Amino acid sequence: MALSLYDVGVATYLQTLGAVAGFLEKGEAHCRANGIALDDMIQTRLYADMAPFTFQIVSVAHHSLGAIRAIQTGEFKPPSVPSGIDYAGLQKLIAGTRDELTGLSREEVEALEGRDVVFALGDVKLPFLAQDFVLSFSLPNFFFHATTAYDLLRMKGVPLGKRDFMGALRLKR
Repeated sequence: MALSLYDVGVATYLQTLGAVAGFLEKGEAHCRANGIALDDMIQTRLYADMAPFTFQIVSVAHHSLGAIRAIQTGEFKPPSVPSGIDYAGLQKLIAGTRDELTGLSREEVEALEGRDVVFALGDVKLPFLAQDFVLSFSLPNFFFHATTAYDLLRMKGVPLGKRDFMGALRLKR
């Protein structure tokens, strides 16, 4: 079975980004129905030394579309959270990320296979091939941050289940 960079990366990102958009909607509805300020939600953390909800959602976008952009440019750096971003801004970020990824052609992404990409954090430089970057760095980070965002919403009482995390399955047609 041959897997393509598009299938492993873009198609997987889109599936989970759809789920993230869905659980963000449910989170907003839950907050509004229960008088929970959305501004309070975006600063929620699982533990004091962990990054807040805002960072989790920004990282989901950064480790998907940002990963593809990094392969195009050859360098990936950690995400930065836009100052003043609110819950609606996070929803818009996920929607925009999905739109941009949807606009990438299979051929465009496949042409990136084998390219060099470096993760750069200060003096630390980790070299990857594009496919190894996606499989061993981007996807694990992407799922970590999506899961953490999901867990933060669950912790606040948002009625979510496993199916909300899974997104639209790629079923045989």
